[in-house]
Parts: sequence; C-alpha cells; structure tokens
Amino acid sequence: MRHLPMLAIMLAVSGAAPANSAPTSGLFASGVANGPQWQDKDASPAFTPDGQSVVFSQGDGITRRLYISRHISANWTPAAPAPFSQAWMDLEPAMSPDGSYLVFVSNRPAQADGAALDGFFNGKSRPGRGGNLWRVARDAHGWGAPQRLPDIINAGNSIFAPAIAADGSLYFMKPDPASGAFRLYLSHRRGGLYTLPQALSFSGGSTADFDPAVAPDQSFIVFSSDRPPSTAQDSALFIAFARAGGWSTPQPLGPMGVEARMSPDLGTLYYSGTDKRIHTFALNIWLQQHHTRS
Repeated sequence: MRHLPMLAIMLAVSGAAPANSAPTSGLFASGVANGPQWQDKDASPAFTPDGQSVVFSQGDGITRRLYISRHISANWTPAAPAPFSQAWMDLEPAMSPDGSYLVFVSNRPAQADGAALDGFFNGKSRPGRGGNLWRVARDAHGWGAPQRLPDIINAGNSIFAPAIAADGSLYFMKPDPASGAFRLYLSHRRGGLYTLPQALSFSGGSTADFDPAVAPDQSFIVFSSDRPPSTAQDSALFIAFARAGGWSTPQPLGPMGVEARMSPDLGTLYYSGTDKRIHTFALNIWLQQHHTRS
C-alpha cells in the first residue's frame, strides 16, 4: 500500500533468467518496468509460479482494480480486468507459492448488500478506503468467487498488504492500536485454520512497517518502513532473516519504495517508486554480495 511519496532508484537486473523467473521482455524492463500495456499507477505484480501470468493493481485510490496479463509467444498480452474485480476497490494481490489461490485487499463489504468499507489509518478517517483480505481460488479453468478471510484476520477495517508462505502462513499489516503506525503481523495456517495473528518481533509500532513480501520458506522478508534511512518523504526497503531465536535486525536494501513483490525464483524484487511506476531490484545479486543468509 502506498504510504508516502518515494524516491525511485533504478537498479538493473543482469544475468540469464532461470526457467521459472518472470519474463521481462515487453512487460518489465531492467530498472523501470516498461511495456506497451504497462501504465502509470500500476503496482504489486503477483506472478504465477511459472512466471507466465501476472496479476497487478491498476489505478489510484478508490479506483484501483485488479488486472491480468499473460506471457504468450514471447509477448505479454494487454492487461485484462480480473473477472472477480471491477465493482470494488481491489489492490495489493499476493499469489500463493503454488499458484492455487490469490489473496488481495478490497473495500467490498462482508455482506453483498453492504456499503464500501471505511478505513482509518495514518491518523485519518478514509471513507470508502478501508481494507479487508479476500481469497480467490485459481485452477486450470480460471478463477473462483472471492471469499472474505475470517475475522481472526480481518479484525478491523484497515487490513492491508498480504504475503503468503508455502505452508499457507499469512503476513499482513494493520495499524498498531496504541501508536496508529502500521505494523507487520503473522498468522500461521494450521489444520486449515488461521492462528491468532502476532506482530513480528522487529515491528514494534514506534515507526511504521508495511508492505511485506516473504520468501516461500519464510527464510527472509522484505518490507518498507519509515525507520532510518527513510525520510519524511521517502520510505526505504528493508530485509530481515529468520534465525533460530527470531528475526534478525532489519537491514536497508538500498532502494526507496513500496508495495514490494518478488519474482517466483526470488531473483528480482519489484516495487513502486515515487513516479508511481514499477521498478526492479536485483535481489539475488544483493544476497550473493552480502552473504546474510549463511
């Protein structure tokens, strides 16, 4: 979710792409993500495991909806409206690592005859701009009907930024009840049910942490934050690693940006810059150079 204006830092992705990496030709170029059908105010590209389809949000504010593009014959198809999205504000899609479902944010009401969900975050009321998390199944025949996640997840009207691990665990953000700053939360998936969400150990609520993207094995997490070196205008991207005793101290990756997403092979980080366009960062190279996962 866009939080503050960001400074876009364009970093090229070099080297041959693995077989399951997202094809960049025509849709995503190195640095700024360009393409004949790619527009300003597109965000949060969520790829299928084979990298051949992508779901992303298009628009701004309450006009945001979800769109789909497919990689066919070396080209990306023009963006088409997702069949389950166009009536409500839908944004921040996150694909499950096995591609069987998508979780996204929506202001749609819990009941079909209800009104758009109002929100409250960053110290302000947001009429019609609240958010709850919804899940929609995906199979070879297409998409199912969206289902609202249970109240143990949607315990409020400002639940945003889902990220899904391979075991079904769900990461997301919501405002801290004391400070009002966004914090990152984790709900494990056990026996087909979500556990009570717990705030991540490094996300204490004194500064805002938001927009998580997690490795499928939960070995690391990327997120945006207002902690240094962020400024009043720019939010930095950070990475933290899972350790035996909990999470490591977050480290800045370098770029400033929001709404991070990772390619299926974890080699490329996609994020939105201050120009409201999608940018790329060579996450695999950063990991190789910093040896932080050893």
